[in-house]
Amino acid sequence: MLDVFTRYALACLLNISEMPPMDINADYSQRIVVNHHELPWVPSPAAGVDRRMLERVGEEIAKATSIVRYQPGSRFQTHSHAMGEEILVLDGVLGDEFGEYPAGTYIMNPPGSSHAPFSQSGCLLFVKLRHLGTDSLEREVLNTATAPWYPGMVPGLNVMPLMQQGTGSTLVRWAPQTYFNPHRHYGGEEIFVIDGVFEDEHGRYPAGSWIRSPHMSLHQPFSQEGCTIFVKTGHLMN
Repeated sequence: MLDVFTRYALACLLNISEMPPMDINADYSQRIVVNHHELPWVPSPAAGVDRRMLERVGEEIAKATSIVRYQPGSRFQTHSHAMGEEILVLDGVLGDEFGEYPAGTYIMNPPGSSHAPFSQSGCLLFVKLRHLGTDSLEREVLNTATAPWYPGMVPGLNVMPLMQQGTGSTLVRWAPQTYFNPHRHYGGEEIFVIDGVFEDEHGRYPAGSWIRSPHMSLHQPFSQEGCTIFVKTGHLMN
């Protein structure tokens, strides 16, 4: 029997309009740790655009978290985001009809927005789809290469707020040998390791790791080598 990734890839390649439903890491009561480098690339309906699926609930229109790769010259047709989209450009340059976004750019497209993304030179993205609420009203774009960092709650920790509306996403930068206090996450926590190595009492998470911890989960994070992580909290009640 074909696995879910292979069935989905075949449906995309054959241009089948009814994509098979996909439930990937869809149980939000479970702690999940995935390194995207260990996952297969799955083609999207747009030629030259592939995805590594971290979590997904649905068919082609789905609540999803993915690593998305655009080959040079690839593009998507204009499409809307009924429940919003967050993008962090990890490498290369993403473009759409509103502008171009180099590596380090964060984009929040609110519910009901639309665009036609493309990449002339190719790019790699961290993307979250269909998870924003009605309190996210205005499109936001932030260049994290030039935006300010602010002191965190312990020495060696710096934070950069990303999304200003709704349940905000944040970049957190850990200096080497930085340790945080044990704490619980009401509404859960999601982490994507951008560079370095993030750690807690459960393990070590190198760049490319995605960790999703459920509502009221407990941990004591630290970093011996130093790292930069994308963090989102309070959005995993369901």
